[in-house]
Amino acid sequence: MSKTIKIGITIGDPSGIGPEVVVKSLKKFRLPSDCEVFVFGDKIALVRSGLKGNKYKFNLIDLKNIKESEFRFGLLSKKFGMASFTYLKEAVKFLKKGRIDCLVTAPVNKEAINLNRVKFSGHTEFLASAFDIKDIVMMFVAKRLKLSLVTRHIALKDVAKAINKHIVFTTILLTYNALMNYFGIKLPKIAISGLNPHASEDGLMGREEDKIIKPVVTQFKKISKSIYGPLPADTIFKRAFDGEFDAVVCMYHDQGLIPFKMLHFYEGVNLILGLPFIRTSCVHGTAFDIAGKNKADYHSMLAAIDLAYRLTKNKLGR
Repeated sequence: MSKTIKIGITIGDPSGIGPEVVVKSLKKFRLPSDCEVFVFGDKIALVRSGLKGNKYKFNLIDLKNIKESEFRFGLLSKKFGMASFTYLKEAVKFLKKGRIDCLVTAPVNKEAINLNRVKFSGHTEFLASAFDIKDIVMMFVAKRLKLSLVTRHIALKDVAKAINKHIVFTTILLTYNALMNYFGIKLPKIAISGLNPHASEDGLMGREEDKIIKPVVTQFKKISKSIYGPLPADTIFKRAFDGEFDAVVCMYHDQGLIPFKMLHFYEGVNLILGLPFIRTSCVHGTAFDIAGKNKADYHSMLAAIDLAYRLTKNKLGR
């Protein structure tokens, strides 16, 4: 078995800030001696984003989807959407063949991809399908706050009916295992958020806490006593940020992502749990409005690359 950690990076939508944050991050990333990087994208997008010369400290997988005369920044385009999807599919091929050990993804534009009649709701769902994984969890990681989502990219009106005992239990379990196995926390303290205001105050504002969340917490206490909840969402993040909990399990997307991005927008990382490999990403989007202007902050992408390396090394025991 190779001792080298091989990181795959997709540049995302070539017309967005993905190429820029990848180039900037790789300039700053202190490449360890046991690490090799593969970048999937179009060379023209990287060159226009500041890549110079012909010798790089990474392997460029130039898929040549875009002609130089066609390239534009800040354009929501069917062609660029398909290009970003092609980068991802090529990276998956490398993963399945063992040519890379982990994956870091720059942001794509879902609308641009779907213009090609591709049903794409996000990297998470695509990778779960590609590797035939049923139970998968989005976790967000920063120095002082880690959280996981029970539901992901669904309408707010559909959240309550999407929550069930299985999905809540699985989210807690994958979070618990990640904290132990990836982050080395021997006895993780996990706070479980309620769905309703004030965690429903004993059923006054909804029954999901009593019917679903509380029974799951009780069940999980057979595995670990350090599980707490359901707790009110309006105070749970402050308590976690202050170090009372190692992670928070949130019931829906914006419940968790609003406080997380407010606190850690520039250095937070998205980590997918449940895949047979480590996959991370930055926590921002394509930002077409500033693409090509050398204004993009790269720190979230740099943190995603660094986390992918460290967790893969832990996972593979190297």
